[in-house]
Amino acid sequence: MSSQPSTEWTNTRLVAECLAGDERAWSALLDRYKNLIYSIPLRYGTPHQDAADIFQAVCLDLFNELPRLRDAEALQGWLIRVTTHKCYHWKRRQINNDSDLDEDQLENLSTNELIPPDVLAEVEREQMVRDAIAQLPQRCREMIEMLFFEHPPLPYNDVARRLRLATGSIGFIRGRCLKRLKKVLEEKGF
Repeated sequence: MSSQPSTEWTNTRLVAECLAGDERAWSALLDRYKNLIYSIPLRYGTPHQDAADIFQAVCLDLFNELPRLRDAEALQGWLIRVTTHKCYHWKRRQINNDSDLDEDQLENLSTNELIPPDVLAEVEREQMVRDAIAQLPQRCREMIEMLFFEHPPLPYNDVARRLRLATGSIGFIRGRCLKRLKKVLEEKGF
Protein backbone atom coordinates (compact mmCIF):
# COMPACT_ATOMS: atom_id res chain seq x y z
CA MET A 1 0.00 0.00 0.00
CA SER A 2 1.18 3.49 -0.73
CA SER A 3 0.99 6.69 1.27
CA GLN A 4 -2.27 8.02 2.71
CA PRO A 5 -4.74 9.14 0.00
CA SER A 6 -4.76 12.88 -0.35
CA THR A 7 -7.14 15.48 -1.73
CA GLU A 8 -4.38 16.33 -4.22
CA TRP A 9 -4.40 12.84 -5.69
CA THR A 10 -5.68 12.78 -9.23
CA ASN A 11 -8.51 10.48 -10.20
CA THR A 12 -5.95 8.46 -12.16
CA ARG A 13 -3.93 7.79 -9.02
CA LEU A 14 -7.03 7.09 -6.89
CA VAL A 15 -8.38 4.65 -9.47
CA ALA A 16 -5.02 2.88 -9.77
CA GLU A 17 -4.82 2.52 -5.98
CA CYS A 18 -8.42 1.28 -5.82
CA LEU A 19 -7.68 -1.32 -8.47
CA ALA A 20 -4.61 -2.35 -6.46
CA GLY A 21 -6.92 -3.06 -3.52
CA ASP A 22 -6.17 -0.03 -1.34
CA GLU A 23 -9.28 0.38 0.84
CA ARG A 24 -8.18 3.87 1.89
CA ALA A 25 -8.20 4.91 -1.76
CA TRP A 26 -11.75 3.56 -2.14
CA SER A 27 -12.79 5.55 0.88
CA ALA A 28 -11.13 8.70 -0.51
CA LEU A 29 -12.74 8.18 -3.92
CA LEU A 30 -16.21 7.78 -2.43
CA ASP A 31 -15.65 10.73 -0.13
CA ARG A 32 -14.68 12.86 -3.13
CA TYR A 33 -17.84 12.03 -5.11
CA LYS A 34 -20.51 11.11 -2.54
CA ASN A 35 -22.11 14.57 -2.58
CA LEU A 36 -22.13 14.67 -6.37
CA ILE A 37 -23.79 11.26 -6.64
CA TYR A 38 -26.34 11.95 -3.93
CA SER A 39 -27.20 15.47 -5.15
CA ILE A 40 -28.56 14.34 -8.52
CA PRO A 41 -31.53 12.30 -7.29
CA LEU A 42 -32.29 14.81 -4.55
CA ARG A 43 -32.38 17.66 -7.05
CA TYR A 44 -35.35 15.99 -8.70
CA GLY A 45 -37.36 15.34 -5.60
CA THR A 46 -36.41 11.71 -5.17
CA PRO A 47 -37.27 10.71 -1.60
CA HIS A 48 -34.20 10.31 0.63
CA GLN A 49 -34.60 6.53 0.89
CA ASP A 50 -34.75 6.17 -2.91
CA ALA A 51 -31.82 8.59 -3.28
CA ALA A 52 -29.85 6.40 -0.87
CA ASP A 53 -30.75 3.33 -2.94
CA ILE A 54 -29.64 5.10 -6.12
CA PHE A 55 -26.40 6.11 -4.39
CA GLN A 56 -25.71 2.51 -3.39
CA ALA A 57 -26.49 1.26 -6.90
CA VAL A 58 -24.10 3.80 -8.42
CA CYS A 59 -21.37 2.80 -5.95
CA LEU A 60 -21.89 -0.85 -6.82
CA ASP A 61 -21.62 0.00 -10.54
CA LEU A 62 -18.46 1.99 -9.79
CA PHE A 63 -16.94 -0.98 -7.98
CA ASN A 64 -17.85 -3.37 -10.80
CA GLU A 65 -16.98 -1.10 -13.73
CA LEU A 66 -13.85 0.62 -12.44
CA PRO A 67 -11.50 -1.94 -14.03
CA ARG A 68 -13.07 -1.12 -17.42
CA LEU A 69 -12.93 2.66 -17.05
CA ARG A 70 -10.84 3.92 -19.96
CA ASP A 71 -10.10 7.43 -18.67
CA ALA A 72 -9.92 7.86 -14.92
CA GLU A 73 -9.90 11.64 -15.27
CA ALA A 74 -13.36 11.37 -16.85
CA LEU A 75 -14.71 9.62 -13.74
CA GLN A 76 -16.85 12.60 -12.68
CA GLY A 77 -18.71 12.61 -16.01
CA TRP A 78 -19.12 8.84 -15.85
CA LEU A 79 -20.63 9.12 -12.36
CA ILE A 80 -23.03 11.84 -13.52
CA ARG A 81 -24.15 9.73 -16.47
CA VAL A 82 -24.61 6.57 -14.40
CA THR A 83 -26.47 8.43 -11.65
CA THR A 84 -28.66 10.20 -14.21
CA HIS A 85 -29.42 6.86 -15.86
CA LYS A 86 -30.43 5.34 -12.51
CA CYS A 87 -32.62 8.38 -11.77
CA TYR A 88 -34.21 8.03 -15.18
CA HIS A 89 -35.14 4.41 -14.48
CA TRP A 90 -36.43 5.34 -11.02
CA LYS A 91 -38.56 8.08 -12.61
CA ARG A 92 -39.90 5.66 -15.24
CA ARG A 93 -40.90 3.20 -12.53
CA GLN A 94 -42.67 5.98 -10.62
CA ILE A 95 -44.50 7.16 -13.74
CA ASN A 96 -45.41 3.60 -14.61
CA ASN A 97 -46.72 2.97 -11.09
CA ASP A 98 -48.53 6.31 -10.81
CA SER A 99 -50.06 6.74 -14.24
CA ASP A 100 -51.86 5.10 -17.09
CA LEU A 101 -49.10 5.78 -19.64
CA ASP A 102 -48.57 2.91 -22.00
CA GLU A 103 -45.16 1.44 -22.88
CA ASP A 104 -44.80 3.57 -26.05
CA GLN A 105 -45.25 6.76 -24.05
CA LEU A 106 -42.75 5.55 -21.45
CA GLU A 107 -40.23 4.72 -24.18
CA ASN A 108 -40.43 8.30 -25.46
CA LEU A 109 -39.20 9.69 -22.14
CA SER A 110 -35.50 10.45 -22.25
CA THR A 111 -32.82 11.16 -19.70
CA ASN A 112 -32.77 14.76 -21.00
CA GLU A 113 -36.28 15.20 -19.63
CA LEU A 114 -35.06 14.03 -16.25
CA ILE A 115 -31.99 16.24 -15.95
CA PRO A 116 -31.73 19.23 -18.30
CA PRO A 117 -28.25 20.33 -19.45
CA ASP A 118 -28.29 23.50 -17.33
CA VAL A 119 -28.92 21.42 -14.21
CA LEU A 120 -26.13 19.01 -15.13
CA ALA A 121 -23.81 21.99 -15.56
CA GLU A 122 -24.85 23.21 -12.10
CA VAL A 123 -24.12 19.79 -10.58
CA GLU A 124 -20.68 19.83 -12.22
CA ARG A 125 -19.99 23.35 -10.88
CA GLU A 126 -21.01 22.26 -7.38
CA GLN A 127 -18.57 19.36 -7.61
CA MET A 128 -15.85 21.73 -8.80
CA VAL A 129 -16.43 23.87 -5.68
CA ARG A 130 -16.30 20.77 -3.43
CA ASP A 131 -13.03 19.69 -5.10
CA ALA A 132 -11.57 23.18 -4.71
CA ILE A 133 -12.49 23.34 -1.02
CA ALA A 134 -10.89 19.92 -0.51
CA GLN A 135 -7.61 21.31 -1.91
CA LEU A 136 -7.41 24.11 0.66
CA PRO A 137 -5.26 23.83 3.78
CA GLN A 138 -7.10 22.11 6.62
CA ARG A 139 -7.79 25.27 8.64
CA CYS A 140 -9.24 27.07 5.60
CA ARG A 141 -11.29 24.04 4.64
CA GLU A 142 -12.70 23.71 8.16
CA MET A 143 -13.44 27.44 8.40
CA ILE A 144 -15.26 27.56 5.07
CA GLU A 145 -17.29 24.49 5.97
CA MET A 146 -18.25 25.96 9.35
CA LEU A 147 -19.10 29.40 7.99
CA PHE A 148 -20.87 28.42 4.79
CA PHE A 149 -22.07 24.82 5.04
CA GLU A 150 -23.35 24.51 8.62
CA HIS A 151 -27.09 24.93 9.10
CA PRO A 152 -27.68 27.22 10.86
CA PRO A 153 -24.39 29.05 10.20
CA LEU A 154 -22.03 29.02 13.17
CA PRO A 155 -21.35 32.32 14.93
CA TYR A 156 -17.76 33.61 14.77
CA ASN A 157 -17.34 32.84 18.50
CA ASP A 158 -18.03 29.14 17.89
CA VAL A 159 -15.80 29.03 14.80
CA ALA A 160 -12.99 30.72 16.75
CA ARG A 161 -13.34 28.28 19.64
CA ARG A 162 -13.34 25.20 17.38
CA LEU A 163 -10.33 26.42 15.39
CA ARG A 164 -8.58 27.76 18.51
CA LEU A 165 -8.34 31.26 17.09
CA ALA A 166 -9.11 34.72 18.41
CA THR A 167 -12.63 35.79 17.47
CA GLY A 168 -11.29 39.02 15.97
CA SER A 169 -9.08 37.12 13.53
CA ILE A 170 -11.91 35.11 11.92
CA GLY A 171 -12.89 37.80 9.40
CA PHE A 172 -9.30 38.32 8.24
CA ILE A 173 -8.53 34.60 7.97
CA ARG A 174 -11.87 33.99 6.23
CA GLY A 175 -10.90 36.60 3.63
CA ARG A 176 -7.54 34.91 3.00
CA CYS A 177 -9.21 31.51 2.74
CA LEU A 178 -11.78 32.81 0.27
CA LYS A 179 -8.98 34.32 -1.85
CA ARG A 180 -7.26 30.92 -1.89
CA LEU A 181 -10.52 29.27 -2.84
CA LYS A 182 -11.06 31.78 -5.64
CA LYS A 183 -7.56 31.10 -6.98
CA VAL A 184 -8.12 27.32 -6.97
CA LEU A 185 -11.50 27.74 -8.69
CA GLU A 186 -10.00 30.03 -11.33
CA GLU A 187 -7.26 27.45 -11.99
CA LYS A 188 -10.02 24.88 -12.53
CA GLY A 189 -11.75 27.19 -15.02
CA PHE A 190 -14.67 28.10 -12.78
